[in-house]
Order: sequence, then C-alpha cells, then structure tokens
Amino acid sequence: MGDVLFERLCIIGPGLIGGSIARMARARGDVARHIVTTAKSQASRDRVRELGFADTVAETLAEAVQGADCVVLCVPVGVYAKVMEEIGPHLAPGCILTDAGSTKSSVVRDVRPHLGPGVRFVPAHPMAGTEHSGPDAGFPELFQGRYCIITPLEDTDPGALGKVRAMWERAGSMIETMDPATHDKVVAMVSHLPHLIAFTICSTADDLAEETREAVLKFAASGFRDFTRIAASDIDMWRDIFLNNREALLEMLARFSEDAHALGRAVRYGQAEFIEDRLARGRKIRRGLIERKQA
Repeated sequence: MGDVLFERLCIIGPGLIGGSIARMARARGDVARHIVTTAKSQASRDRVRELGFADTVAETLAEAVQGADCVVLCVPVGVYAKVMEEIGPHLAPGCILTDAGSTKSSVVRDVRPHLGPGVRFVPAHPMAGTEHSGPDAGFPELFQGRYCIITPLEDTDPGALGKVRAMWERAGSMIETMDPATHDKVVAMVSHLPHLIAFTICSTADDLAEETREAVLKFAASGFRDFTRIAASDIDMWRDIFLNNREALLEMLARFSEDAHALGRAVRYGQAEFIEDRLARGRKIRRGLIERKQA
C-alpha cells in the first residue's frame, strides 16, 4: 500500500458517484485519512450517518471544505456555479479541487471564476455509473475497469494532476487525458445521445393509446427493456447534462437523425444491402466493445 494521498478528503454530494468514492477510499485506506461529506438535504445527511461511509457529515458546504486538502464535486453540473460561490472563499490554499461531472467545458466555465489563490483545479470525469441514485446507491468497486477522463487545463498544477490521477488509479480506473471540448464531443456520442434516445423512446411508448401501452409494457422485449434501464436515471443530473453540453449533443443528434432517416428510407424502399451494411456495422462496434472489455 502506498502513501496516503490526502489527509482530509471532502466529497460534496454523497450519491452514486460521491458515495462510491467514499466507500472506495474507506475500503482501501490509502486514499484518505479522514473522509468528510455533505448533502443538500437533511434526509441524505442523516442517511450517510446511518450508512457510515464518511467520518464526518458536515451540515453546511463551508464547514465541509474547511481544512480539506482535496475536494471532489459530485453534484449535478447545473449547480456547480452556485456551489462554488459558497465554497470558493473557504477552500484552503494548496487544496486540490476536482470533480466527477459528465460535461467539462461548462464545468471549467462555472468553476474558474470562484477559484481562490493557491487552489489547484483538476477537472475529471469517471465514466461509470448505474441507473440508481442517492446515498444507498454507491459501492466501492464501481470504478474498477472503467475509464476516468481527466481534462487538465493549460495552467493545471502537475503535482495536483498526479494526485488526482493516483486517486482514480487506486479506484481501479483506466486513465485518459484530453481537452474539455474533445471530451464533451466524445461523451455526447457515447453517453449523452444514448440517454436522450432512451428517454425519448420511453416517452414515445408512454404517449401510445392506453391499450397499446399496456401491451408494450406487458410484452417488453430485451431491446425495450435495455432502454428503460437507462431511462430510469437521475432526472436532475441528466437535465443538467443535456443543457450544459448543448452544442456537442445537438451536433451528434443531427448526425444520428440523418442516419436514422437514411435507414428508414432503406426500409421503406426495400434496400436490403443498405440495411445489411448498417446491421453489420452495429455488430462490429459491439465486438469492439467486447474485445476492450467495455461491454
């Protein structure tokens, strides 16, 4: 076991991701000596105390970050600016501030203005999750074998970058670095667009006439079931992701819409070869995922 990375690790938002980071740190013992967290609601703070995966549950944001040498934002990206306004003045000089947000350009935009002197900012995005949310949802193995994308800025402190990297390596993640804009385009395709499609398919089913809808739910085959799993995801989080990655998401949606129309035309006009080509490409992507152990 290496040196302990942080004396006081503060996790803001102990839901699926924040709760899993805390549980992982607690299980390993070499990530933090002391884990402190806070949540927006009294009910969540009480639940974290019951579950016991943090050493301290603070009542306020200012109290939570006091004296922390690493602070991880695990809240919906839409509230970053508001949270930073509250914690900015209380971050200790030398503190590492990092995050787990699914968009990166908006995070940089909302965090930067509130960084005090000596606070070292390292944006990151662990690409792991389930459809569950809240303090009960987390587990220490969530990040194992999953990618964590770190998007350092031109002025990111190398020592801070190294420590954030080490935290995610100890969590079992594979690390990639890229710039925030590239990150946002990549996740728009691999994560945000699939969620948008899943939410849409489920709302389309919900709009069907009553008798058809009942039959859809009754006979839901695995294809529809897979979409409903994604569509059970946290509403606040996904609303914020869609709005904060607007440009990249709309670009990918436009490309998808064109491709969907092209396939629809092939079905309409009986173009079997075109349909076979699209199906073959789908199978190829799936095989690639399986080979990379990302399926």
